[in-house]
Amino acid sequence: MKILLYIVGAFALIVGILHFMAPKTYQVERKIVVSEDIDTVFKSLCSLKEQQIWSPWAEKDPDMKITYSGTDGTIGSFTHWTGNKDVGEGQQEIKKMEPNSYIETELRFLKPWESTSTGFFEIKPVTEGTEITWGFKGKNTFPSTILMVFMDMDKAIGPDFEKGLAKFKTYIEK
Repeated sequence: MKILLYIVGAFALIVGILHFMAPKTYQVERKIVVSEDIDTVFKSLCSLKEQQIWSPWAEKDPDMKITYSGTDGTIGSFTHWTGNKDVGEGQQEIKKMEPNSYIETELRFLKPWESTSTGFFEIKPVTEGTEITWGFKGKNTFPSTILMVFMDMDKAIGPDFEKGLAKFKTYIEK
């Protein structure tokens, strides 16, 4: 019995140390410049339906089931998806919009694990057209903090953002 208590205590100590070592927040973002005017870019990025056209996750599950609620492209509109193990289940809701400069969404992941994150697009005019920053940020809470000791969110999500932005560029410049 004493050995079991030592094992449980050691395990709890290791979990506690990993939790305190882990980053408490994360932020991933990527940028691209498209040769399209800012009004067109902003309107397109606001549309949750248009986002599915260039989404890197739509490719991971072509049979994903998607429903939309509210008036697309407005605060309060949201989408719900259910897909395979690569995309899981979740919702995205538009929470904030600043015309031609910023869009913020709340991402609620339901499966394979529950978490809430903030997605955002920052856009600004540049000489070549419009610069888009696509980002994702949030807080790590226990027990996900343990996973974050071993996982780099930038390496895990960044390539998907790069792929999505490249697809958006092709889509918007057509």
